[in-house]
Amino acid sequence: MVTIEEASSAGDKATPGIVAALWPIARFLGSLVLSFVLILAIWWLFLLAFPDVGPIIGRTPADVFAFLFTDDGAARARGTIFDDLWITLADAGIGFVTGMIAAIVAAALFVVSRSAAQTFMPIAMLLRSVPLVAMTPIITLVVGRGVAVVAVMGGIVVFFPALVMIMTGLAGAPKQIGDVITVYGGGRWTTLRRSAIPSAVPALFSAAKVSVPGALIGATVAEWLGTNKGLGATLQQALPAAAYNELWASVLVITVSSIVLYAIVGIIETVVLARMGMELT
Repeated sequence: MVTIEEASSAGDKATPGIVAALWPIARFLGSLVLSFVLILAIWWLFLLAFPDVGPIIGRTPADVFAFLFTDDGAARARGTIFDDLWITLADAGIGFVTGMIAAIVAAALFVVSRSAAQTFMPIAMLLRSVPLVAMTPIITLVVGRGVAVVAVMGGIVVFFPALVMIMTGLAGAPKQIGDVITVYGGGRWTTLRRSAIPSAVPALFSAAKVSVPGALIGATVAEWLGTNKGLGATLQQALPAAAYNELWASVLVITVSSIVLYAIVGIIETVVLARMGMELT
C-alpha cells in the first residue's frame, strides 16, 4: 500500500519535469503566434501588391473578422462555418488515426524485416508521387462517398511522411541496448518493443505534428471531391457562387484550426518528453 510520504515523494519527482517543460511550451506557443501574425501580414501585403484581386474577390483579415463577428449576419455565418468545421475536424481525425496507425505498423514491419522494406517501400513511394486529386475519382469509385473515402484520402496524406519519420526514429535506437537484449535471448520484435519504440517517441511526435495539418488537407480534399460535406464542400460551393466572404473565412478557420491542433500536439510532446527525461529540441 502506498503511504502518504511515498505519494508526496513521487509528486515531488514529477514536478521538476513539468516545470522544466513550461519554458519550452511558452517558447513553442510564442513561435506559433508569431507565425500566425506573419501569415496575416503576408495575406494583407498580398492584397496590397495585387489590387486586381480585390475588393470584389479579395478579403482582408479585418473583413473576415467583421464577417464572422461584427456584421449583421455574423451569428448566422459563424454558426454555419463552425458547423462545417466540426464535420471537417471529425473527418480529419479519422484520416489522422488511420494514417498514423498504418504508418506505425508499416514502419515497425519495415524495420524488423529488411526484405519487406525493400519490397514495399518503392511501391509506397511510387503511390506517393501520384497527385491525390488524380486518385480521388478511383478511390471514390472503390470505397464510395462516405466515411471510407475520408479515411482513405486522409490516411494517404498522413501515411507517407509519418512512415519515413517513424522509420528513422525506430532505426536510430541505440545499438548497445539492442545487443544486450539479443545477448539475453530477445528477438527482433523484443528489441523493437524494448528499445526502438521508446527511442522513437520524439520521432513519433514529430510525425504527429506534421500529420495534423496534412489530415486537415486530406479531409478538405475528400469533402471537396468526395463527400460534399464540411468546409471542403463550402470552399467548392463558395467559389462559383461568388460567396467570397464565406470562402476567405473558411480558409482562415482551417488555418487557425491547423495551428491550434499543431500546438496541442506540441504541448503534449513537450510534457511527455520532459516526463521521460528526453532532451527537448
